[in-house]
Amino acid sequence: MAVKWEKTEPNTGVLEVEVAAEKFSNALDQAFKKVVKTVAIPGFRKGKVPRKIFESRYGVESLYQDALDIVLPSAYSEAVFEAQLQPVDRPQIDVVQMESGKPLLFKATVTLKPEVELGEYINVPFEDKAFDVTDEMLEDELQKLRNGHAELHVLEEGEAENGDLLVMDFIGYVNGEEFEGGEAENYQLELGSGTFVPGFEDQLIGIKAGEDREITITFPEDYHVKSLAGQEALFKVHVHDIKRKMLPELDDDFAKDISEFETLDEMKADLRHQLEHEAEHQHEHYIEDQIIAKVVENAKVDIPAVMIDDEIDVQVKEFGSRLEQQGIPLDAYQEFTGTTTDELRNQFREEAERRVKSSLVLEAIAKQENILIAIEEIDLELQKVADATQLEFNRVKEIVGSRDPEFVGIRSDILSRKTVQFLVEHSTQA
Repeated sequence: MAVKWEKTEPNTGVLEVEVAAEKFSNALDQAFKKVVKTVAIPGFRKGKVPRKIFESRYGVESLYQDALDIVLPSAYSEAVFEAQLQPVDRPQIDVVQMESGKPLLFKATVTLKPEVELGEYINVPFEDKAFDVTDEMLEDELQKLRNGHAELHVLEEGEAENGDLLVMDFIGYVNGEEFEGGEAENYQLELGSGTFVPGFEDQLIGIKAGEDREITITFPEDYHVKSLAGQEALFKVHVHDIKRKMLPELDDDFAKDISEFETLDEMKADLRHQLEHEAEHQHEHYIEDQIIAKVVENAKVDIPAVMIDDEIDVQVKEFGSRLEQQGIPLDAYQEFTGTTTDELRNQFREEAERRVKSSLVLEAIAKQENILIAIEEIDLELQKVADATQLEFNRVKEIVGSRDPEFVGIRSDILSRKTVQFLVEHSTQA
């Protein structure tokens, strides 16, 4: 097979490929064997029509498309490998010659992974700051634990306060008309949670069980439902029940009930250790994010649009998955918010560009500094998965390998982490 590569633009070029006549002839044979199974000609059973009879009636040209489908994928892959290219999109194929007994000639217009012009990435300055764990932070975590294990008691008498849970019905009106999404029955709202539009929860302070109340609010100008943004709305609310949290005492018994520790002091010590561990990670990410941002800013790269679009696809899919976990289909979200697909995608464009450029720059630095990945490092990552899923190591390797035989995803993650570590080790505190 003959291959010629010509770069026509910074990230685009044309691959000219010549497939030997014999190989194309073999593809025609395979195409005939496939097609003849469905051909019915008087005097012959299906699948038994002779090749000459078939071609005399339909012409050999009727086999060309199937033969092309057979030979093209492997021929293109081999050509890409021979020319040492890194395509980032499907090629645009132009068949130059396709004729029985002659070589198959085609051109493939290929979009390539862009070259990165690295700027300064050694001794990049960063600013440091402390991520201390304070007594107040520990107290906040303890209160979260108390709230998480609080018991709800129906308030027989008295008025609602912040922190109470209201069980209520409500109907919303704009300009005297009910609006979609503004009605619910037996809805549970925690006062002070900030779940509803500003002003709504405040106006329910002091309400009693069984009471009706009318509430007037104005939706923010940037409200996610465009038809309601800036609109004044009236809500008619009926409260069925008020439930008040009864917090457990913060003592040794509480520690025994919710943890493996015998005393409150032991649980506090462990909780502080967890907070310190989290603070350590926050500190690391704080420094890493600064360095990566500056290194990426110093580099130059012309990113093909298709790479940005592919990354947007990933982010939209991730966003849709998060919505699904909340029981909201993506199309329903778009309908409810009045967001078109193009508008939704544009919301992710800036972050997609940042992610793609960061990935390309880190990959270029890894190549420049000859940062490599050992097999043991891949096995270590697989072992982490095995530990988390409580599966055997070989079973995890089999499952992951079936989807990604070369472990490209794991390799990419490891390489990125090692490159960031390299940058941090070679950075300078401002």
